Amino acid sequence: MTPLAAKLLHGLCMVAWWVIRRPFERKTQRNVISHDAMDIREKLLLAVSFAGLGVIPFIYIATGFPRSLNQDFSPLRAVFGLALFVAALALFYATHKALGRNWSVTLKVREEHALVTQGVYRFVRHPMYTAFWMWAIAQALTLQNWLAGFAGIIGFGTLYLFRVGREEALMRATFGADWDAYAARTPRVVPLTRPGRG
Repeated sequence: MTPLAAKLLHGLCMVAWWVIRRPFERKTQRNVISHDAMDIREKLLLAVSFAGLGVIPFIYIATGFPRSLNQDFSPLRAVFGLALFVAALALFYATHKALGRNWSVTLKVREEHALVTQGVYRFVRHPMYTAFWMWAIAQALTLQNWLAGFAGIIGFGTLYLFRVGREEALMRATFGADWDAYAARTPRVVPLTRPGRG
């Protein structure tokens, strides 16, 4: 494994992420929205996350900038990072499949929205966030540059920190006691941890 191979394979995984998501975006476009929490805060959080997981690593992969922040390259770290990214892609696909038409990029509730508790949702309440955390960690391992590598953790971490509580409040308002019962037995992001904030 060379630094160039690690960059190219990481970029390929980024493309695969979009390829997985695109068909689900098309399926949900016709759904009628009953509540949409897209506001300036949500747009800013999405932009910060996209910069950290998309824009900054793309610039690094394409140009090598900023080379001055490169770390000593470890092939083993890169291989582990790529394996983690592939696992994230598998979880990402399983999450979309379980959600079906209930999925959306932003905080939206659709007419006839269902509380999904099957598939990967048996193990965590937010497997999509789990997959994004895996991607962010994989990026830090594969793109061994202090800026490009850690931009994903900072970018997605910012979105997660300021969004997950708001999303859970929306789920509680929509599903009431069913959500509370589900949240009481299911960890938030990390499987096999204590339910609640997990």
